[in-house]
Amino acid sequence: MEVRSGDRDRGFNPWSGMEGDAMATAQVRFTNVDEYIASCPATLHDRLETLRQAIRNEAPEADEAIKYHMPTYIYHGNLVYFAAWKKHISLYPITEEMETTIAELAHYATSGKGTIHFPHDEPLPLGLIRKIMAVRVAENLRNATP
Repeated sequence: MEVRSGDRDRGFNPWSGMEGDAMATAQVRFTNVDEYIASCPATLHDRLETLRQAIRNEAPEADEAIKYHMPTYIYHGNLVYFAAWKKHISLYPITEEMETTIAELAHYATSGKGTIHFPHDEPLPLGLIRKIMAVRVAENLRNATP
């Protein structure tokens, strides 16, 4: 993990104001998903690992990477990203196709930018995550360049 200051993302700190294990206020550059999860408060580690495993179960051929400072899964292009925040975990992207075919999405807050929020005080909706992943894999396969 590389700590940097002075780059364009300076000041990124989703744990601002959170007690306990908190990310440093300096910019942190993660080189892998393990580092990302380890940087989060310990109370979120199991939750993040559960989400990670759910993604990997539904897209076992996807590669893990860090893009935009977030865990990213790549399968015929960018598949999904996730990020842990003070009050929720965000999963990106939520597409128009998902919004029209997965009714359970309506039960969760979104940012309005293709992001769904899973509050920390609720269990992760693994069934919904499986449906999201199935749609994303199908979308990426349809859009893959032969």
